[in-house]
Amino acid sequence: MYKKAISGLILMSLLFLFGTICVDGAALEKQLAIKTLDLKLEKEGMNHDTEQESAGGAVTVAHAIGIIDTAVSDQRVMELQRVERPGNAIVGNKEDYELLLRIVEAEAGNQDAEGRLLVANVVLNRVASEKFPDNVRDVILQGENGTYQFSPVANGRIWRVKISEETKRAVERAMQGEDISEGALYFAARQYADQGSMKWFDNHLTYLFEWGDHEFFK
Repeated sequence: MYKKAISGLILMSLLFLFGTICVDGAALEKQLAIKTLDLKLEKEGMNHDTEQESAGGAVTVAHAIGIIDTAVSDQRVMELQRVERPGNAIVGNKEDYELLLRIVEAEAGNQDAEGRLLVANVVLNRVASEKFPDNVRDVILQGENGTYQFSPVANGRIWRVKISEETKRAVERAMQGEDISEGALYFAARQYADQGSMKWFDNHLTYLFEWGDHEFFK
């Protein structure tokens, strides 16, 4: 009988111990679940707060990166819309590139960066136009019966110029699509041109603007 009583006590003790462990485990599991939920809610709250702060102008570092990226992307798009050449002509080979450098240097070597860029723009505008040849070489060297489109080609100065770094940078800008020419297909230096040529420009072309020594037309 005593053995049964002792066995019963031992069994009750084991059951009590097992129950305590289960309760403690359940409590621990509950605490972990609550902590996980708190972390999730805290994270969502931070994201929500950050979105609200972003709308108000104050952003956290994590979200600032995304907003900066968007701002830069938008700015880049706006810049491309401002300077992108419709049907931008491609300088197809080394000869095209060399000739473009030479004509820009010969025609605008005494001009500022924009003046050089404008001459390159005119050449590339012609390549893109149905009125002129479809490659840089033929546009620059275009001539008939000893009459050429560009005076440095006619007098041979195009082959004698020394290409400057300023001209290289201007041509690079034009090749990348920057166009400030308003679609110009012609330019002339009125003080150096003969009256007959300028009269033809004035009567047959649309005047656009003047930059440096050159007047631009289309």
